Amino acid sequence: MGKFTLGKSKEEAKGMLPEGNIKITQLGAKKVCVVRNGENVFAFEQHCPHRGALLKDGHINGHEEIICPLHSYRFDLKTGRLASGGSCGDLEVYKASLTEGGLEIHL
Repeated sequence: MGKFTLGKSKEEAKGMLPEGNIKITQLGAKKVCVVRNGENVFAFEQHCPHRGALLKDGHINGHEEIICPLHSYRFDLKTGRLASGGSCGDLEVYKASLTEGGLEIHL
């Protein structure tokens, strides 16, 4: 789909994403979750691949994993791999980085 940039500077992008606060953003025709952990930013699909729970309502642990609010499945935010839980597919993740020109997300 392409590259999307949020904000016009690194500081503006960080201000739009308070640390640990999962937000949903519209990027073209797709909605994705975005969360910041320090200087690391992660973008991922908005629904859990297990039962479709809204991951915006989940939380991030100290291992940079998103924990699903429905059944507590954990997904690695760097790779999307299922870290714990039953049989479930991996989470779709997207490349995201803070740059001097804002937050870049590649779908």
